[in-house]
Order: sequence, then structure tokens, then C-alpha cells
Amino acid sequence: MKHSSYWLAIPLAFVLAGPAAVAQTSTTETKAPEAGANSFTEAQAKDRIEKAGFTQVSGLRKDDQGIWRASAAKGDAKVNVSVDFRGNVTTQ
Repeated sequence: MKHSSYWLAIPLAFVLAGPAAVAQTSTTETKAPEAGANSFTEAQAKDRIEKAGFTQVSGLRKDDQGIWRASAAKGDAKVNVSVDFRGNVTTQ
């Protein structure tokens, strides 16, 4: 019985922590970024992009949907990247 309550507590902790816990993670995905009120500064957005493995970040700007967008390199490939209000780094 004690083990089953432990497994229920883990998802509950994430639900109770809310977006703050999600914002601390940084993922690189190819899905569309989520629009929302973005509180990341330009320096924080650039840091998230670089921590996701991108270099040569340039043209970083926040659009009218609250999404930071930039050009960057990953290896030899040039890509467009974005950081949404949750801190998710995505490529287009």
C-alpha cells in the first residue's frame, strides 16, 4: 500500500507546482511554441537557446504573441528557434 501512494504523489506534485515547475525545464522540440505572457528577459531567452545546444544566436526578438524568436546554428545547420512562455525551445 505504501508504494502505491508514492506513485500517486509524484504526478500530484507536478500538478500542484504548476507552470513554475515546467518553466524550469528546457526542451528542444519541433512543435509550435505556445503563445502566452512571456516573462523571460532577452538574456534569459538566449541562455535557454544556448543551453539547448544552439550557437550563433542572432536576431533575438519577442513577437506580439510573447514568443522569443531567433536564428541559430546547431552543428552546421542554420535553424529558426523560439522560446515560449514556459521556456520550451522549439525549432521551425
